[in-house]
Amino acid sequence: MKKYLLGLSITSAFLLAACGGDNADTNTETPADSGETASVEAEAVVNQKCISCHGGNLEGQGNAPALNDVGSRLSEQEILTVILEGKGGMPGGIIQGAEAEAVAAWLAEMK
Repeated sequence: MKKYLLGLSITSAFLLAACGGDNADTNTETPADSGETASVEAEAVVNQKCISCHGGNLEGQGNAPALNDVGSRLSEQEILTVILEGKGGMPGGIIQGAEAEAVAAWLAEMK
């Protein structure tokens, strides 16, 4: 009986460990797949991918133009095209999918 309880305890421990986890989101559907651009933190993406060239306040630096007023110069679609295809010294595809769409929408509001 003790061996049975020991075996049951060990099996239970393994099952619980396998069912546990690090609370990571296991949803494999991406925002691009679901059409949920609202869940993308556009400002966080910009801070991660754009400020190294365009400046911390998006004021522009070197050959990278200012983005802090880009919405007054370009439409959301034009901004998205630049993000996806690149322009001048900026390579295309740095941001893609739902992130690119969210960033274009966010930047279009910068006037």
